[in-house]
Amino acid sequence: MSEVAVAPETGSTSSVEVTDVSVLFRVPTQRIQSFKEYVLQRLAMQISYRDLWALRGVSLEIHQGETFGIVGRNGAGKSTLLKVISRVLRPTRGRVVIRGLVAPLLELGAGFHPDLTGRENVIMNATILGYPKAKILDAMDDIIQFSELEGFIDAPIRTFSSGMTARLAFAVATHFRPEVLVLDEVLSVGDVGFQQKCMDRIHRFREEGTTILLVSHSLNTIESHCDRTVWLEQGKIAALGIPSEVLPQYSAAMAVG
Repeated sequence: MSEVAVAPETGSTSSVEVTDVSVLFRVPTQRIQSFKEYVLQRLAMQISYRDLWALRGVSLEIHQGETFGIVGRNGAGKSTLLKVISRVLRPTRGRVVIRGLVAPLLELGAGFHPDLTGRENVIMNATILGYPKAKILDAMDDIIQFSELEGFIDAPIRTFSSGMTARLAFAVATHFRPEVLVLDEVLSVGDVGFQQKCMDRIHRFREEGTTILLVSHSLNTIESHCDRTVWLEQGKIAALGIPSEVLPQYSAAMAVG
């Protein structure tokens, strides 16, 4: 049985509670070149699958106002865990409780429509995040100014570079302070000056009590910004604690290969 729930404020010191969460994917064993080929083979019942456990029995309690880092090799389950916490993915087993509004930045710009303008995508994306249209329109100028895309905002997103799209996505998702901010490798947006703007905003959220979950391959970033960190290995928790204790263990394991 699985459950992902948004709980009311109850005075609890936890923003996120992950209890015995497991996620199972069924992966085709054959290499399928196209969707048409997949459909034909499935209709002919010629597809075999193997089970892939992206997460296995993960339990975490993330405190209100904490900046929590997640490290691990590629395929260790980091992004899967963030998707479960963000309610993008339902766990196969286990329970997740989130207290407050979650702003997920899992893949900047992934939810934008290429044929809509930047301005129209701001409205659509912020609406998906749960904000009323009147509030979005009031914030529009500030969002555009932060993104530094004033000259492009009424062009279709398909004409934007990946960096421009990422800037706008970050500006939308972080304009309104969420209770929980989820960041998956998104701190390399734009040039150095814009990256600093992003970090300044994240630091302000932290000072105001936002809980931040951060996946990064930069151990310096985890060391500098996180109160605690978890190391995931093959979907399981290998270590959990303060960065100065967990990161040396992770680095040693990476060095061994």
